[in-house]
Amino acid sequence: MKRVNAVVVGAGAAGGIVAKELATAGLSVALLERGKWYTANDCRKDDLRNQRVTALGNAFGPEDEGNPRVLVDAKGVPHIVLASEGGYQNDAACVGGGTLSYGAQAWRYMPQDFRMRSTYGAPQGSSLEDWPISYDDLEPYYDKAEYQIGISGDYSGTPFKGPRKRDLPMPPLAPNREFEILWPAAKRLGLHPFHLPMARNTVPYNGRGPCMRCRWCCGFACEVDAKNGSQNTVIPVALATGNCDLRTECMVKEILTDDQGRARGVSYFDANGHLQEQLADIVVVSGCATESARLLLNSKSKLFPAGLGNRYDQVGRHLQGHHYTGAIGYFDFDTYDDVGPGASIAICDYNHGTPGLSGGGMLANEFIRLPIHMIDRLPENTPSWGPGHKKAMRDWHKRTIQVFGPTQQIPTATGRVTVDPAVKDKWGMPVVRLEGNVHPHTFDIGDVQAKRAEAWLKEAGAIHTSLATGRPETVSASQHQAGTCRMGNDPKGSVVNKFCQVHDVDNVFVIDGSVHVTNGGFNPALTIMAVAFYASDALVHNWKGTGFRS
Repeated sequence: MKRVNAVVVGAGAAGGIVAKELATAGLSVALLERGKWYTANDCRKDDLRNQRVTALGNAFGPEDEGNPRVLVDAKGVPHIVLASEGGYQNDAACVGGGTLSYGAQAWRYMPQDFRMRSTYGAPQGSSLEDWPISYDDLEPYYDKAEYQIGISGDYSGTPFKGPRKRDLPMPPLAPNREFEILWPAAKRLGLHPFHLPMARNTVPYNGRGPCMRCRWCCGFACEVDAKNGSQNTVIPVALATGNCDLRTECMVKEILTDDQGRARGVSYFDANGHLQEQLADIVVVSGCATESARLLLNSKSKLFPAGLGNRYDQVGRHLQGHHYTGAIGYFDFDTYDDVGPGASIAICDYNHGTPGLSGGGMLANEFIRLPIHMIDRLPENTPSWGPGHKKAMRDWHKRTIQVFGPTQQIPTATGRVTVDPAVKDKWGMPVVRLEGNVHPHTFDIGDVQAKRAEAWLKEAGAIHTSLATGRPETVSASQHQAGTCRMGNDPKGSVVNKFCQVHDVDNVFVIDGSVHVTNGGFNPALTIMAVAFYASDALVHNWKGTGFRS
């Protein structure tokens, strides 16, 4: 194959942006994606299949059982988990990655989120650290992501935010019924509610129409293309330059290096299962926290016997997901108006500043509840089947409000991704092995957040409530995964520098959620995008100066 300037592994939130930035700067790019390019036409509105009921199939990949994982339980016992099993913790494998089917909340982190250790210290047993970059460093790239991807909402109601140069490019959607119930209640409690930011068109934007407000949103592809991800924003721009070649159903095996330890390209299995080599001047890994770490660990050579970039055993460590907590309120009047996407109102009063807690998180009402969502959200002691169950569904499906949020997770060095020494995928490559527990202080934060959500619902008129806290035994590697290739100034405690460049190999970059030092109390998608714009800017600048050639 013809040598290219850059090969980008993964066409998700970050990889699509990197491909666009490099291609528009004049670099030749090969963009490799392990999944297919799906559209809403390929993904029927199947409430069970799309809502991650994996036994019925994963709507956005993987489509077969050829890439199992190994999950080490709390007792240290490993279990092989197939893609059709709940413990797999599946992530989308398709062009656009999770941005094809996500709920599209598009949050900026707060300034304190980049300075967690300086703000709170490090809880015992944690690996809580500061980022090597600040909110101010990232602010221009948050702005760029908001305008190029397309974000709607209104931050004006909250003082709990970082400074910004301009408002979001699109207004919020009109309030739904839950918004109208929760807004005055928050005000009475002295809180600061506002319209949450979303990567969703509310007016015609960038050649596509607005949201039609259907009930099938989070977990589904948008049939009117109003939900904004890399597949319908930056990747088409990259392809239009003529400098970007997108190849789907291509599973990358390893990063190839030369005798001097510099990357010379990648090897990958194409759609027909044939092993190919793509030579390149630069390799950018954008596979997600689990798969990016796996690729580095599987890229072993004489100079990198423990995996590329893993000289100090940092690749795969500090894995974080999000501990979702909140409460369910049950009302004696209808709260459900069948107007999507549902999630509409949020508060950020509790992200920081609580004595004794190292952070917090935002709280918002949840996405519209399909019947499948109510199965485990009915009042306590509801029968799991039969007439009593059916009656509870009829009574409460239209009379509940759910307020939840992602808790700022406290990372540990032992929560990690490794590759299993014995289990291989269908291509013969060692698979992801997940191990480690959630730091207990994460649960302390989550418990407080749940009670705050409950208080908001009671003020809104809930006649009774149910707390949702939970105690997951193992670290999460599902949605919102981050942290396995963290950025930092010290190679002994990080994998990449502040520009997402692998410390040991100057022409390999990791640009995705795996570089996040902490995961914030927010959905991380917009920060993944902002970091991708930021790192790509530095990459292009350095390319024009040196070409990354020795």
